[in-house]
Amino acid sequence: MLRYLPNSLTLARLLLAAPLGMLVLQQQYQWALAVGLLAGLSDALDGFLARRLNAHSRVGAALDPIADKVLVTVAFLSFACSGLIPWYLAGAVILRDLVIVTGAACYHLLIGPLEFAATTLSKVNMFVQICFCALLLLAQVVTWVPPAALTLGTVAVLFIAGASGCDYVLKWSARAIAQRRQHP
Repeated sequence: MLRYLPNSLTLARLLLAAPLGMLVLQQQYQWALAVGLLAGLSDALDGFLARRLNAHSRVGAALDPIADKVLVTVAFLSFACSGLIPWYLAGAVILRDLVIVTGAACYHLLIGPLEFAATTLSKVNMFVQICFCALLLLAQVVTWVPPAALTLGTVAVLFIAGASGCDYVLKWSARAIAQRRQHP
């Protein structure tokens, strides 16, 4: 029974996306921050429990990044709809993910099966995006977050999204070229 706990936490995190988005749109930022922190806690806890209980699964490995992406996408769209961030920032975050998914689909169709693993830069990207979301929500709740911190966060999100997206494109392109040379 305990072996299903990590996947249950991941599924719960995925289901928190809708309430998070609705709370942001309703400008209930304290509750949105609480939901975001709960999602972050579940993310840390599901990985810890999967390792501790030796409960790794293919479902969990696939569901975990999906839950992260859905949460971040909903958060950035909600922030943009509420006027908390410019649309270009939400667009950059979503465009990066669309480029990666499209690239993976093209690779799979044109080259063959793709063993997907998050790169270090991609993990940094997710960390920066989550920290920015938390900082932005915190800035709506308390007055002591300096505007410069949000500006710096915006720049960091844009930079790392671009760098991470380019990293995937370059690595997969090199892999595709090498695969084509091996099997013309």
